[in-house]
Amino acid sequence: MQILSVRGGAPLRGSIPVSGAKNSVLPILAACAVCRGVSVLHNCPDISDVGDTLEILRCLGCRAEKRGGALIVDARTLCGWQVPAQYAGRLRSSVLFLGALLAHMGRARIALPGGCPLGKRPIDLHILALQALGAQVAVGQHFAECRAETLHGGRIRLPFASVGATENAILAALGCEGTTVIENAAREPEIGDLIRFLRAAGAQIGECGGEITIQGGAPLHGTTYTVMPDRIETATYLCAAAACGGDVTLRMTDGRTLLPVLDVLRASGCEITQSGDTLRLCGDGSLRAPGAIETAPYPGFPTDAQAIVMAALLRERGRTEFTETIFENRFRHIAELRKFGAAVTFSGRRAQLDGVAALHGANVRAEDLRGGAALVIAALCADGESRIAGVKHILRGYDTLAGKLQILGGDIKYVEIPEEMLYNTL
Repeated sequence: MQILSVRGGAPLRGSIPVSGAKNSVLPILAACAVCRGVSVLHNCPDISDVGDTLEILRCLGCRAEKRGGALIVDARTLCGWQVPAQYAGRLRSSVLFLGALLAHMGRARIALPGGCPLGKRPIDLHILALQALGAQVAVGQHFAECRAETLHGGRIRLPFASVGATENAILAALGCEGTTVIENAAREPEIGDLIRFLRAAGAQIGECGGEITIQGGAPLHGTTYTVMPDRIETATYLCAAAACGGDVTLRMTDGRTLLPVLDVLRASGCEITQSGDTLRLCGDGSLRAPGAIETAPYPGFPTDAQAIVMAALLRERGRTEFTETIFENRFRHIAELRKFGAAVTFSGRRAQLDGVAALHGANVRAEDLRGGAALVIAALCADGESRIAGVKHILRGYDTLAGKLQILGGDIKYVEIPEEMLYNTL
């Protein structure tokens, strides 16, 4: 059984690069299935979600491989329309193959997707979007299937600016006759990255605020594309530096996609400067409460950063209140943070954090990706040694997390222990 062993208490200093965005590369890989050619993707993170998505593409008949730091997908041999349950069940983004395969094959079937256990994450908005384009959709207890002899352009009004539903609608619209307009579309930077990839492959897509227009029927070819930097990975290392104190520079990133998080860290007392594609954070680890934090769709405070910012503020002076508006079950990390001595309570979608003077090492378990990163941050600024189980969640979304933190001076490493020892200590 693999765990993370962390000995905290040291400041972080140094410079590391930021990997490509998990939430960009996964929809872009699904989009490769719509292209009639070879696509080469650069700056792709080496994470398990990417590996699982490559397996899905192979199961569909594509040639997909990792070569150095690039991913190469040849969709000319794509012939399948069903995503196997053993892969769909591992990651939420597998649902995007509904739109991609519908556009390419006129038919798609997937096992209902997995991912992190963040509460109810229904695919009704995805279904609404596909039906608006003429697809017939059937949803069973464990699967979703859609088919259409002909897809036609239409106007889709999303009742909520869902990232996944927006991406699925874009992909399906590529196979439509005529023009599709998506109203109240999500505006996350990763959606912009997907659109830029598709334009490079020959798609005709326009954006104006929360409205996206897709001209269907354009033949898509393979292309070469570089994935944007991961803004949540950027936030994670900034929060680790804020919590521990020190002087950390992040290269190959873009602070413009992360302004609400930068505002919170500055309000807590950190000095943050940006020059070109680098961000530098300096601080002494003594943070003040930055005020209330409420998650919201982009350009608001990202839900993916809620847990990691909470971990950074555990030793703040004062009180911070968090309101989670996106997912109903995104406070699973709080029970584990308390094991470090944190003073955090929650009820429903609201949490209250009262800063404590010090944290101590603890044995904890990650239950989801961002909650796992939060536990790492708490362990880095706690006194003594901590053990973090459930590292499979962290590996889903962070490329070389322990290695990068080691470069910054963090005492963190992966350790193999007998499974019975794990359950005796947690």
